Amino acid sequence: MITIDFSKRKDLTLCEYLYRSIKKQILSGKLAARERLPSRRLLAEHLRVSVITVQNAYARLISEGYIYSIEKKGFFVEEILSQNFPVQEKSANIFPQKKLTREKKAKKYFADLKSNSTSFEKFPFALWAKIMRQVLNSGDERLLSRVPLGGALELRKAICSHLRQFRMIDVDAEQIFIGAGTDFIYSMLLQFLGTKKKYAVENPGYKQLDSVAKLCGAKCVPVNLDENGISVENLKKSRAQIVHVSPQHHFPTGIVMPYKRRAQLLDWAAEREDRFIIEDDYDSEFRFDGMPIEPLFSSNKNSRIIYINTFSKTLSPSFRISYMVLPKKLLKEFFSRMGFFSCPVTSFEQFALARFIEDGHYEKHLNRMKNYYRSLRNDFIAALQKSKIRSIAKIKEENSGLHFLLQVESKLRGDELHARLNASGINIALLSDFYYDAIDENLAAQKSFVVNYSGLKKEKIVPTVRKMEKVFFE
Repeated sequence: MITIDFSKRKDLTLCEYLYRSIKKQILSGKLAARERLPSRRLLAEHLRVSVITVQNAYARLISEGYIYSIEKKGFFVEEILSQNFPVQEKSANIFPQKKLTREKKAKKYFADLKSNSTSFEKFPFALWAKIMRQVLNSGDERLLSRVPLGGALELRKAICSHLRQFRMIDVDAEQIFIGAGTDFIYSMLLQFLGTKKKYAVENPGYKQLDSVAKLCGAKCVPVNLDENGISVENLKKSRAQIVHVSPQHHFPTGIVMPYKRRAQLLDWAAEREDRFIIEDDYDSEFRFDGMPIEPLFSSNKNSRIIYINTFSKTLSPSFRISYMVLPKKLLKEFFSRMGFFSCPVTSFEQFALARFIEDGHYEKHLNRMKNYYRSLRNDFIAALQKSKIRSIAKIKEENSGLHFLLQVESKLRGDELHARLNASGINIALLSDFYYDAIDENLAAQKSFVVNYSGLKKEKIVPTVRKMEKVFFE
């Protein structure tokens, strides 16, 4: 019989705590694959909760693939793929210990507020394992075939449906191109659009395109922002033909580009035939207040816009599937010049993700993660506002994305505060880290921190704030 100590549930509902506890026991192996679970009535009587509480918990576990039911037989634990891999004993290591010690071990931090990691507990492992088994058991011969440049048609159609429903983008499957991460898509675009052209990037901003451009022999020029996003006046002065922007939620400043600036940007692109906008919609799914901001690509002037998005933010950073949407005017030339490439993402992964989206699981997962991150953000900000930090800091965020800016007043320089935070076990980035210009005295003295909270566990929020408090006030 399943035993659960409800005295430890804190502010969780009985149903939520029951669901989490059974899920934990399944993932840990305490409840074995195909093991029969007690009926709803028996478990309710044993735990002294209502039958409806058990019924709802079981229903959620079934929908996420942790358990399954057989009519007139009962409920059983689903077989999770990860349980099929035995844990390797230490003695089985065939590599010399000296070689292992050469690798530099990554520093372990008490709190990582820099990387874009996600919560391990929130990933739907059981459901994903179930879908993967379904794909493998389908016997589809395309699982062993070369994947064409655009990617598996099923996934491209699923993405079209998702974009139409949630991003107000109406496109055909032939416009979708699947890539192994945004880096790969950047590389493809640079080769297609031309490495002799000049690419403009937001300053401060996400530096990945600049890194890829340097490898490809292309030149990126940083264009400064104002309070409304990238300055179109500065963009014109840069003489760039192509610009990379994130208008829905700029990283790292959080600026949401207003309509007037968007119109100016679209007008800039329309002035010349060789101008294009690369729109990075990297975290649009996580807007916590009001409706999602419409992307530039949803306008009727999208013939010069290349739209990019990724599943790394919504599923996991290790989930290397991104995609781009090309305007129809570029399709013929793109296929003509780039058609000899194969899609780098395996058909197996693509078919699994297509099912995940088509069956409604992706939408449910997004809603769960949105609620979780909203709660995590609110708790973190509340803890900061209850601490002494409130008297010297200002929080800047746009009810969107998985990070916010923390501007601190201190006698110490920004780089000195950063070093102290790092020494105290807090991994965090300065806003100045995202500028392309050489770090001068003004930038080095800046005391604005980019707080990425997505990988922070709730139980570490208060201890993390205490550590920050100690650094700022000692």
